[in-house]
Amino acid sequence: MFAVEVRDHVMIAHSFKGELFGPAQALHGATFVIDAAFLAETLDENGVVIDIGRAHEALKQVLEPLNYKNLDAMPEFAGVNTTTEFLTKHIHDHLARSARDDRLGRPGSELSAIRVTISESHVARAWYEAGI
Repeated sequence: MFAVEVRDHVMIAHSFKGELFGPAQALHGATFVIDAAFLAETLDENGVVIDIGRAHEALKQVLEPLNYKNLDAMPEFAGVNTTTEFLTKHIHDHLARSARDDRLGRPGSELSAIRVTISESHVARAWYEAGI
């Protein structure tokens, strides 16, 4: 399996509902480092998985609406705990749409999967991987 991975980051604020979250129930900030890996079983005729520049641009477009935002105030996240795990799938779904729309320099049907990893600190991260 071949992969191309791009990275960016966002700074957000949010809170969680539920005793499980202890002090994180209060509004708090986070800086997340996001890695998006695009996987394919073969290289294309150019010898690449996808166009790395287009992949980075697609990731930036997904993250831009989140950056410097309070996720609790965003209508699309109303009533949702915007956990790291939740956000990995949210980002994956948007990147998969870019792949299906063939905006990554290679037909999305030729990709095997996308994995999105969010590092919330130097000791903790979560990821979500699924097909296109």
